[in-house]
Amino acid sequence: MCGIVGFVNYKQDISNFRNVLNNMSEVLSKRGPDENGTYLSKHVAFAHRRLIVIDPIGGKQPMLEHFSDNEFCIVYNGQIYNTKELKSTLEENGFTFDTTSDTEVLLKSYIYYGKDIVNHLNGIFAFAIWNSKKEELFIARDHFGVKPLFYTFKNNSFIFASEIKALFEFPGVEKILDSQGISELFGIGPAHTPGTTVFKNLFELKPAHFAIYNKTGLHIEKYWSLKSEPHTENFSQTCEHLDYLLKDSITRQLVSDVPLCTFLSGGLDSSIITKYAADYCKENGLPPLSTYSIDYVDNDKNFVKSDFQPNSDNYYINIMVNELKTEHHPIVIDTPELADYLEDAMIARDMPGMADIDSSLLLFCKYVKPTATVSLTGECADEIFGGYPWFFRDDALNSGTFPWSIAISERQTLLNPDIAKKVSLQNYIDYRYNESLSELEILDSDSKETAEKRKISHLTLNWFMQTLLDRSDRMAMYNGFELRVPFCDYRLAQYVWNIPWEMKALNGREKGLLRHISRKILPEEIVDRKKSPYPKTHNPTYLAKVKSILSNIMTNPNAPINSLLNRDYILDILNTDGKAFTRPWFGQLMTGPQLMAYLCQVNMWLEKYEPKIEI
Repeated sequence: MCGIVGFVNYKQDISNFRNVLNNMSEVLSKRGPDENGTYLSKHVAFAHRRLIVIDPIGGKQPMLEHFSDNEFCIVYNGQIYNTKELKSTLEENGFTFDTTSDTEVLLKSYIYYGKDIVNHLNGIFAFAIWNSKKEELFIARDHFGVKPLFYTFKNNSFIFASEIKALFEFPGVEKILDSQGISELFGIGPAHTPGTTVFKNLFELKPAHFAIYNKTGLHIEKYWSLKSEPHTENFSQTCEHLDYLLKDSITRQLVSDVPLCTFLSGGLDSSIITKYAADYCKENGLPPLSTYSIDYVDNDKNFVKSDFQPNSDNYYINIMVNELKTEHHPIVIDTPELADYLEDAMIARDMPGMADIDSSLLLFCKYVKPTATVSLTGECADEIFGGYPWFFRDDALNSGTFPWSIAISERQTLLNPDIAKKVSLQNYIDYRYNESLSELEILDSDSKETAEKRKISHLTLNWFMQTLLDRSDRMAMYNGFELRVPFCDYRLAQYVWNIPWEMKALNGREKGLLRHISRKILPEEIVDRKKSPYPKTHNPTYLAKVKSILSNIMTNPNAPINSLLNRDYILDILNTDGKAFTRPWFGQLMTGPQLMAYLCQVNMWLEKYEPKIEI
């Protein structure tokens, strides 16, 4: 796992642009704290920041390969999980290898397959390869966009980087917030439209896309998408197939040359992964699996049961630890830390995010990092198997908008009145919502319920899941820590996509089918536990802390937040402890305290990034 940057310019010699390249690389140092390297030639510049996971000696980047009369260079962020199969195919076709790194396999796979390489990869990746003879750049991103990749154009240069902040180190790249950016930030945020950013003229390479940049320009292609087709297997065959895909995905992702662990919440998803990982350690004669959980000071005293958060985790964590005999490490975070790290979390994302939902994960990874470098998590199971409440609630299903973000009128009211006259969040959200649904394929053979759930699944996979994957990558990599997401295996997602809803929601339960196939490997209490999301603090001191921070910001009438947002409405939110904003800002957890924390992040972002506002 790493950070990559680079630029290509065909109209001038950029071999003396080392300072620019180094500056871009330096701001990504947290993504790759172990090593850095550069490659410069007349028309291309690459830099790499490395987090060592596989082959410490042989995996150095940028990596060069001379083949025939050509030279190829790669910078790569990610992990390829079918390296063994790729390597075998290449060896059968005359390739030899000097290292055990997946980087070398990836580079030689490109030499062998060309642009078709993306159809042979199973993993999480964002990479760039320079073909010297063709003077051509090839960039690609994994199926669900687990690994980020951004780009822009300036002064005849095509510029790319793992994070937006690195693009701003290239001379002349501007931070401009226009009406679309405002709509993204306050209408869609903390999600974002695939392919866009909040900054004008800064773009994201979409998941499951590759691009070729040469002297004729930039050419982007989509190489994969979920395909709707009839599900032909019966119930027992479906269970057997799912069982194989789950075990295979998890086992593939346990390969590492550095300490590896799992995050264990005691929920269904993390327990499945921990069970398979613990068994793998036993079967291969490895030390007991290390597991980690997160909690907050005094959370046991302040926990409040709700539909979204029905129970706390500790009871269920202990069941799994005792069952699997893992080496468990509870991480307990104090309330002041959550607020103190809001700015770090914003910087990690390059935009306001999920407030303490972000900063808590950032701190979690920070405290795990001294003893592990890689963790597997249960992220994405809810999106793929239908685990969220909005899959079952009529008000969400019939909302006509993104069901995790229904407070559209409140969002509009939050805009500065002068901006609100020019920017209609409702129109922008409707456009993006309908645009997304236009890509959906419903089959004539789909039942009414399956067709309805395909719609909500499509939105959840392409929007909500992307937000959580962004969160996972940024908060972890800010600490030089790698998170892997076995449920996000594209083969698993494709298979589950076509399972009829009546089977997927077996017995009317969220993730009913997943629960059913887990009964043979997990305790019943874990299997039957109602879904509970990522834990947040219930300590009232957190509300007091973020309220104090926001109050201090609002004592300054010249605070930059006033240029974008409605000062009077923010004061109402403060005076009512967030209750003036009547519905969650986003998802299930961003209620009063988290909304205040989000507003703090907005002001921090405006102060740190100083975008020029153009409407």
